Amino acid sequence: MKKRTPLLWLLWFCLTLTGGGALAATMYYGGDYRSIFLIGKTTDGHHQIEMACDACHTDMFGGIEGLQKGCMNCHGDELKAANDSHPRSKFVDPRNADRVEKLDARFCVTCHREHQPGITNAMAVTMPTDYCALCHEDIAKNRPSHEGLAFETCASAGCHNFHDNRALYEDFLEKRHAEPDFKDVLLVNLVTWTPSEENAKKKPTVLTAADADAPAAHLGAPEHIADWALSGHATGGVNCSGCHQPRKRTRPDEWVAAPGADVCATCHAPEVKTFTEGKHGMRQRDGLWVSRDDAFGPFKSANLTPMTPALARLPMKSDAHDTALTCNTCHGAHKYDVVFAQVEACESCHADDHTQAFRMSPHNSARDREMAGELPKGSGVTCATCHMPRHLLRDDYGGEQVIVTHNQNANLRPNEKMIRSVCADCHGLKFTIDALADPALIARNFKGKPAHHIESIDWVENRMRERARQKQQ
Repeated sequence: MKKRTPLLWLLWFCLTLTGGGALAATMYYGGDYRSIFLIGKTTDGHHQIEMACDACHTDMFGGIEGLQKGCMNCHGDELKAANDSHPRSKFVDPRNADRVEKLDARFCVTCHREHQPGITNAMAVTMPTDYCALCHEDIAKNRPSHEGLAFETCASAGCHNFHDNRALYEDFLEKRHAEPDFKDVLLVNLVTWTPSEENAKKKPTVLTAADADAPAAHLGAPEHIADWALSGHATGGVNCSGCHQPRKRTRPDEWVAAPGADVCATCHAPEVKTFTEGKHGMRQRDGLWVSRDDAFGPFKSANLTPMTPALARLPMKSDAHDTALTCNTCHGAHKYDVVFAQVEACESCHADDHTQAFRMSPHNSARDREMAGELPKGSGVTCATCHMPRHLLRDDYGGEQVIVTHNQNANLRPNEKMIRSVCADCHGLKFTIDALADPALIARNFKGKPAHHIESIDWVENRMRERARQKQQ
């Protein structure tokens, strides 16, 4: 036995080294095997990238500061754009040290902790839902209307949001409290936008099928050329080489058979950027526009494969489970049919009640009438109208551009964000707030009237009447 002891020790050492190396390789190279390191189920917002541990754990020894860096890498721009009534700057100010003792909002993980499904509530909040009481327990002194209200309803009754209350500010409610449920003119904003006179002069040369500049060896099927000739690319003067030879000047012999989102980003940077921020494209965030080195450091991920419906937690159609979600999934490889992308592309994967009810909704009825020429352009509402709204961008040189937000989550966290960007185009504020607070109505894709009523506008109207009464005295 004594002679065999060194061999046993050597065997133990080799097995330990092999096992440790395998674990280290798993952590370093990523992949599905990383799941063995998960300490608990991740939230619906992050489960797609749970194998990209480095996305959140940016520094092995960084502690809470390292986690904060990971949060800001993805959510920093969103927080900057929000009209935040609880900004981080308020809590890092030494004069507000007493606030930090109650709620340390300097760090996202104070309220949003991953891998703790047992205490995770809506919006990935892991704090007890009455956290507003920590600082606002005496709110009824200034707001008698709030007397007796439970604090866990602050963020769930269509009233308050911790980070952005713009759709619910009192002055906003006062300004729009008397709006009718349906406005006289129902038009979606920016659908009929036209460029300024100066930009309109920059008309590109419209290309035809005869202008296709693909080499003979790569010309492809005639139907591909025909689709391209009818697309916005041909109308905008973008030839085959524009996508398939992105480095034509430096590598004239290179031909990219299947251009990826990095090529799309050369002309559609805002769309690609927002695509990689949403659930459809967040797994492809690395290697595209986000390969940056800013104040928070470089973004790193595990080179994940594109999202597929099989990975989703929402109901999806079984025949679409293996569909990889890329730009071409919704837009096609040559036709780039934006009409198809607005509704039919969504229906090809999603099988939830809200999506399945769209065809019977008043929104779709208006869309059908618009397409039939019975209503003006912009009267119809599609899936993209609400979940991928248009925004007008202006640069420092006076240029203007309408972009389509491809981060469908931007209006869903929480859904009151839709009020200013979408719903207010056609509907009154009171009707909109009630509708967005009615889960059953949402499931029916807004067919019918809201069964819920949010009292916030009622309180505002009461205060307006009281002020008017005091002025008359």
